[in-house]
Amino acid sequence: MDLIVAKFGGTSVGDGSRIKKAAQSVVNEYMDGKQVVVVVSAVNKTTDELIDLSNDAVGENLTDRQKAEIMAMGELTSARLFSATLESLGVKSECIDPYKESWPIMTDSNYLEAKIDFVTTNNKSKKINDLLNQGIIPVICGFLGKGPSGEITTLGRGGSDISAFLMGHCLYATEVIIVTDVDGVMSTDPNKIEDAELLDEISVEELRDLATHGAQVLHPHALKYKDPLISAKIINFSNGDLSSKGTRITGPYEKDILKSVSLYKNPVSLIAIVGDGMIKKSGLLARVTNCLASNHINIFGISAGQNSMTTFVDKSDADNAYHLLHHLVVEDDIFSSLSLGVDTAMLTIVSPDFTEQTPGIISNITEPLRKNNINIVEISSSQTAIVVYVNWEDGEKAQELIKEVLK
Repeated sequence: MDLIVAKFGGTSVGDGSRIKKAAQSVVNEYMDGKQVVVVVSAVNKTTDELIDLSNDAVGENLTDRQKAEIMAMGELTSARLFSATLESLGVKSECIDPYKESWPIMTDSNYLEAKIDFVTTNNKSKKINDLLNQGIIPVICGFLGKGPSGEITTLGRGGSDISAFLMGHCLYATEVIIVTDVDGVMSTDPNKIEDAELLDEISVEELRDLATHGAQVLHPHALKYKDPLISAKIINFSNGDLSSKGTRITGPYEKDILKSVSLYKNPVSLIAIVGDGMIKKSGLLARVTNCLASNHINIFGISAGQNSMTTFVDKSDADNAYHLLHHLVVEDDIFSSLSLGVDTAMLTIVSPDFTEQTPGIISNITEPLRKNNINIVEISSSQTAIVVYVNWEDGEKAQELIKEVLK
């Protein structure tokens, strides 16, 4: 029998009529012979209102434990409402919250940013299967967890997405459906560009990177639990139909790239261009990149300072790039000179968790290099990757040292 995990976001349960519409879409699937587990968020803006109310009433004296318990009230209410609505439509349902023995999602004791205890959660999920086998539709509070001593914890903002994919993984669901207030994943934010287009599908890795860089579509950490055998999609609540097309999420989460470090096989050459007040001049980056791109030279990295710009290219392209950029410097009054630097090793450290879950990771990486007298030529970072350039002869040693940090 097919098993669906359907997560309803705050907007999709924003008022009574929307809750009834959402519940009817679940009943339709149930009557079609499918098992359904519902994960529900707090009614739209409820969590923010509870936080504001707490801050106004208690202020800085509010403890993390109290805050977690108060924030939980949004999901405790919406889950009860949703379950009651299902029963009013003629099916059996049970609200599952952290106060009940059947609660599955177990965490550590961090009240506001709890980490999942996957092994215990996986074992506890058997009780949800028992309910499903009795023909009951469980409605699980999203965003919430239970700590080792039975305390209420929260998974952080957007945590209902984590709840949904986690349950899908533990219950061997056929499909995870994220029901939200957009038709799916768009080519860009439709509130900013009107002709943004709906994507038929997007890979887990693409969606993770979009979410990590600020797209308000899905919590990036939810995708850790995207099982390769489970189908997943994002649809709009306005359709009132869980079979709506939306955007399909394809592929598994690549766990093997989590906190990995790779050393580029060839030396990388540094070319530095200098000029007075370059950072205040528009179009300089385009001139440099267009010059190299038109000659089929790939740029591995580029950085800009107040009076300089540095590009990194494969050593095999370095001499050609150097001469091409020299012509550009001579022809353009803004640039004054350039230099071809030493051969460097390029190390790329990748993890989707760097910015949110690994504070101090850059200092952790650079400290062992300093202790081993390895000079860092350049370093750049994004929300999911850090790129470090060191002298070529130090590349393999640096890679081993960084591997130790990431264990």
